[in-house]
Amino acid sequence: MNTVKTVLELRAAVARARGEGKRIAFVPTMGNLHEGHVALVEKAGQRADFVVASIFVNPLQFGPNEDLAKYPRTLVADQDKLVAAGCHLLFHPDVEEMYPHGQAGQTRVSVPGVSEGLCGASRPGHFEGVATVVNKLFNMVQPDLAIFGEKDFQQLAVIRTLVRDLNMPIQIIGEPTVRADDGLALSSRNGYLSEEQRAQAPALYRTLQQLAEAVREGERNFVQLAETGKASLLSAGLRPDYLEVREALSLRPATAEDRELVILAAAYLGTTRLIDNLAFAL
Repeated sequence: MNTVKTVLELRAAVARARGEGKRIAFVPTMGNLHEGHVALVEKAGQRADFVVASIFVNPLQFGPNEDLAKYPRTLVADQDKLVAAGCHLLFHPDVEEMYPHGQAGQTRVSVPGVSEGLCGASRPGHFEGVATVVNKLFNMVQPDLAIFGEKDFQQLAVIRTLVRDLNMPIQIIGEPTVRADDGLALSSRNGYLSEEQRAQAPALYRTLQQLAEAVREGERNFVQLAETGKASLLSAGLRPDYLEVREALSLRPATAEDRELVILAAAYLGTTRLIDNLAFAL
């Protein structure tokens, strides 16, 4: 695996691969990789001939009180994981390479609708930052396909909409959430949890499972169901940020007639914010 830091080097390496007739897959990350990221890279290798990953902690998607400064940077360990997973090229730019004219005047990409509410309400500007950096990375790499994890369900919806609305010739593939044995979705932020908090954290997914089962059994008062879920989280020691039932494709609030549903939640354990979701069909 080669590691490059500039757009010029990146484009040259991708051009060589494309000149050899190879299909290009792309996995964008912020580093501090875990088995969930590894699964994305392995899936990319199954679907394409040349796998590009990126590691860039994007300042545009962090709010003023969020954890940009302390977000873990673990490049050497990440490189080892990428090599083992079959990655061919790592793009690891610095902020100046990504935003050479500064961030204040940077053209921004906004994706209305699916970016509103949920994490979009809790983290103003977050999805604008995500859409902007993903748009830039897509233009830099110009992949045939890109792989994203379904744990970030709303983010995946934003990216699918971005690609559709801007007519990008890129196939977007969602990869199922990778979980620990106790059900906790793998996340780089799990490393912030204390031992006691880590033991509490699986209650988030258990609550989603209980709510989904209630829907399967006929519950259609989704507002009341969400309140029940929040109470369950509080009793387990988590502080809910949001918990909502949405239509899975559009992310609008679910109605009794909908058959493709997703329950999405975010909750705090101490200062650590965890997100999860459970999509299912009736």
